[in-house]
Amino acid sequence: MQLLRRGDSGPAVAEIRAKLEQFGLLGPEPAENAGHFDREVEQAVRAFQQQRGLITDGIVGSATYRALREAGWRLGDRMLALLISTPMSGDDVIALQEQLLELGYDTGRPTGVFDEQTERGLRAFQRDYCDVPDGVCGPATLRALLQLNARRVKGGRPHLLREQELLRQAGPRLRGKRIVVDPGHGGRDHGVTVAGVTEADLMWDLARRLEGRMAATGMEALLTRRENTCPTEAERAAFANRAGANLVLSLHVDANRSMHAQGLATFHFGNGSGNTSTVGEALAGYIHRELTSRTALLDLGTQARTWEMLRLTRMPAVRVEIGYLTNLGDRRRLLDPVFRDVVAEGILVGVKRLYLQGKDDQPTGTFTFSDVLARELAGETRIR
Repeated sequence: MQLLRRGDSGPAVAEIRAKLEQFGLLGPEPAENAGHFDREVEQAVRAFQQQRGLITDGIVGSATYRALREAGWRLGDRMLALLISTPMSGDDVIALQEQLLELGYDTGRPTGVFDEQTERGLRAFQRDYCDVPDGVCGPATLRALLQLNARRVKGGRPHLLREQELLRQAGPRLRGKRIVVDPGHGGRDHGVTVAGVTEADLMWDLARRLEGRMAATGMEALLTRRENTCPTEAERAAFANRAGANLVLSLHVDANRSMHAQGLATFHFGNGSGNTSTVGEALAGYIHRELTSRTALLDLGTQARTWEMLRLTRMPAVRVEIGYLTNLGDRRRLLDPVFRDVVAEGILVGVKRLYLQGKDDQPTGTFTFSDVLARELAGETRIR
């Protein structure tokens, strides 16, 4: 869709204003500002973006527009079912997923997308409490949910406990772990491009370096694209889900109009309302600390986002923004193959730290790839 920002006007802006009024973020529209994207609308958009884990730029693009539409649905507004070509999504789907989880039916992390796992959880609930287990959330299913949830003590975020238990069961060794590595952009989509240097090429090179190191430790590393292809974020997430990956690592660089913008940031799933991948957050932290300790990149912290690659994956996913290609210092580092080796090593060690879960661990920045490889090949679970 066309980007909408301050100064724009028309029916699309009027729709945006109406949504923001509905959510209590904007007052009634003055007659003189009918359909106008003014300063108040921009501030309301920023507030909404912050609430939903989006980039808070005050501009309505495809991601913000999707979130505005999804936020308008309440459970019971419509029938919910699995649609393969265009999956249903919205806050009503999140509510359904959370209620089923509260009752002990596994729908995975509440993503707001009605997928196969949501349907399985719904059918299991219907087999226990409804006459027809058709996988459609209609009036009869809603009545059963309402009656059961009214009698239950709620809370506890069961999906977070499942995610943490899966991590515990996986054990500390890297061997046998299946990791999806996602080099950003690709094909005709070069991503950030500065002075002939492209994000797609740099991240492809980094992904191959990381893939090689992972394979050497006995891990199975799968790339989401080939050198000359560019799947959508949803397609990359679907690939990871089909592969049954343990983790997803998405690799990117950033850009800014200011040449002074620089640094490293890592991202995990989180929607601003308490729904967060705690294992993804932990992995983002491990990788971030390893990279900031090994490189001269400015520390921009770890943050929660609802980007599709983080939201649609059924396993913990982390996106790493490795510097700004528009910054001279960061660009020089990224162009250095030795620097990319350091980054690949830091990411691998961050993954190892996640599986160690704090046991037999060592100060940040002290492990090397050779250390990890030697212990893995020797069948040891302890890094001294």
